Formats: sequence, structure tokens, C-alpha cells
Amino acid sequence: MEKTENSIKENIQKAKEGNQIAFSALLDTFWNDVYGFQLLRTKNENDAEDITIRTFSRAFDKINTYDEAYEFKTWLITISKNLHVDLIRKRKRSLLDDMDSQGDVVKKVLDESPSVEDQLIIEQNLANLLQDIKKLKPHYQKVINLRYFNELSYADIAKELNEPVNNIKVKLLRAKKLLAEIIKKK
Repeated sequence: MEKTENSIKENIQKAKEGNQIAFSALLDTFWNDVYGFQLLRTKNENDAEDITIRTFSRAFDKINTYDEAYEFKTWLITISKNLHVDLIRKRKRSLLDDMDSQGDVVKKVLDESPSVEDQLIIEQNLANLLQDIKKLKPHYQKVINLRYFNELSYADIAKELNEPVNNIKVKLLRAKKLLAEIIKKK
């Protein structure tokens, strides 16, 4: 047990130094703990997976703030719990906004189909997004295309690329972050 604890501490230190393999090892070590915690809370696999991914993203972004006086797992669970609370608040706000706007819906009938102008804007945005995706490294392009354009599950992508599911999750997380940075620079 102590050897495992020492390797976790080593991986945390390496992760603080920016070592991607250490990030991946920490994700592999603690994924099931965080995902299981969220599955019990949310009772929804999609929400649990989304919150777990965001937990590791937030943890890796803020790894230098981790206080080694506490267990790393406890720190991750705390981040995860806070993200879940944020999600609940966001959904409550959205629900209240929907209830407020329902009075307006009764007053007017909306045409749900996009206008010609809306369709043109959608196509231009998609073209811009595809150009931005092409700026990523090929392995990131591939994982984004498989997930969002081919709509494959993480397991199917892992099978297609012959990699572990957790590696696919990390790659997708990194690809989305890099894509967001490219888009922000515009």
C-alpha cells in the first residue's frame, strides 16, 4: 500500500511539473472513485461522466493549488462535489427561466425551422469550426471527429484507435481545451 501511496505522490509531483503521463496515471488511478461518487449523486451515467471529466480537467488546471496535507482523492471528490452543485444551480436557474418565458410562448407561435439567414450562419460557423479543428495535431483531430462528427462512444473510439478508454477521455479533454484556445485567439 505504501508503494502505491508513494507512486501517487510521485505522480502528483510530476503532474505539478507538467508531466502528461503523470496526469494520465492519476486519472487512471482515481477515475473510478470520482465517477462512482458522481453516479451515486446524479443517478445518471451521462451527468456522472461529464462531471468526472470536468473534475479532472479542473484538478489538472489547478494541480499547483493541491495541499498535500489532504488526500488527493478527497481533493478530487471535493472538486467533483462542487461541480455537481454548480450543475444543479444552473439547471434550477434554467428551469425558472423556462417557467418565466412560458407565458410568452402562449402569446405567440414560433417557427422552429431556421430561416435562410440562420442556416447560412450555421454553415459558416461549422466551416470555421472545421478550419479550427484542422489546426490541431492529427491525433486530436481524429478523436474529435470520432466523438462529435461520427458520434462514437468513448468505448468505440478506444476500440477504433486501439487505446484504453481513459486515454481517449484525456485526449478528448486536451483536444477540446486546445480547440477552445484556438477559437479564443480569433
